[in-house]
Amino acid sequence: MKKNINSVLKEALEKIKPSKQEIKEIEDILKNSLEKIKENIKSLKLKVEIFVGGSFAKKTVIRKNYYDVDVFLRFDKKHKEVSKLTEKILKGIGDISLIHGSRDYFRIKMSSSLFLEIVPVMKVKKPSESENITDLSYSHVKYINKKIKSQTILDEIKLAKAFCYANQCYGAESYIHGFSGYGLELLVYHYGGFLKFIKAITKSKDEKIVIDIEKHFKNKQMVLRDLNSAKLHSPIILIDPTYKQRNALAALSKETFEKFKKDCDNFLKNPSIKFFEIEKKDLDKIKKDAEKKKFNFILLEAKTNKQEGDIAGSKLFKFYNHFSDEIKKLFEIKNQGFNYNGQKSARYFFVLKNKKEILFNGPNIKDKKNILRFKKKHKKVFAKKGKIYAKEKIKLTPKRFIEIWKKKHTEKIREMSVEELKII
Repeated sequence: MKKNINSVLKEALEKIKPSKQEIKEIEDILKNSLEKIKENIKSLKLKVEIFVGGSFAKKTVIRKNYYDVDVFLRFDKKHKEVSKLTEKILKGIGDISLIHGSRDYFRIKMSSSLFLEIVPVMKVKKPSESENITDLSYSHVKYINKKIKSQTILDEIKLAKAFCYANQCYGAESYIHGFSGYGLELLVYHYGGFLKFIKAITKSKDEKIVIDIEKHFKNKQMVLRDLNSAKLHSPIILIDPTYKQRNALAALSKETFEKFKKDCDNFLKNPSIKFFEIEKKDLDKIKKDAEKKKFNFILLEAKTNKQEGDIAGSKLFKFYNHFSDEIKKLFEIKNQGFNYNGQKSARYFFVLKNKKEILFNGPNIKDKKNILRFKKKHKKVFAKKGKIYAKEKIKLTPKRFIEIWKKKHTEKIREMSVEELKII
């Protein structure tokens, strides 16, 4: 029986809200940590303000296995090398990891389910003075807290975040190219709710959806004309209310957006709580189903030497896409998946059907020199429309193909920052 969409949303909201106990535990740890940070700032005689940012500050946090709380250290302009100063401030406060980025920041493990991300930013009077995107975080928190007072809209934002998170559309990281948390907050606020938001998106026929909440520009044409072209690639142009020259959804890719639209359409047609739950791939079941159909199942693990997080994830995802293209040359991919663990490795699975034969493109029939080379590689060749071709039967198993491919492309694998690729 098809469930009523409102009852599904009500059920989802109950599941995605962190419990009062979880929030209380986070608040207690956060309070103690901030007191220590304040003491260190005072002893170092630095001019720094502290503010809590992200979902926690904006009351839009959703339940997860672990929580990241963003804490920003807002440095006065007189201070230089703020990342190094932040490291000094954090001395003696827990298990600290340095994270490299456009400006280095720090991650502190407070418990098995709580991490603090300590981000140094510069105090700016106007967004145009910002040296780094993180310098705008203060303005973002301030804007959302000022505009969104309604608990209903805050809950609607949580639904949007949980929906995108479950359907792998949440996160501006380059291996996801999805919706940022701030972007979703603005979208739900603009449309007036989660349902209104997804209905509007699925109905839209515009090649570019342009949203300017604060009406910084006179019209859509002005946005497309005046905004930096690098910020116009995303399918939704969402003008940051705090800074008109920024597209708050610049990281959103067309592929992720099309997937999101499809998920929204499916949810509206057949509402289910499953759209708000992270689907865990049952690899044993996928493997058994593949064997029943006489397909091949392959599970691989790739490791990188790059920094865990966005950098490692991006490298591993880029390699996954490249490797998928290589596999397609010899096999038909029936199912596949990418799972990044947030560390320095990712797993890929493929369900493959052997192609009976593959077609090799050869040189032009007038290119005698390269025709001889082509004939040395391929036994049976034929001419068609002025070119030479060859067809060959596939005799390799996927495992054997991977072994040969790894040996042949050692340098390429290294260039793509992958230091190990193995079959599990």
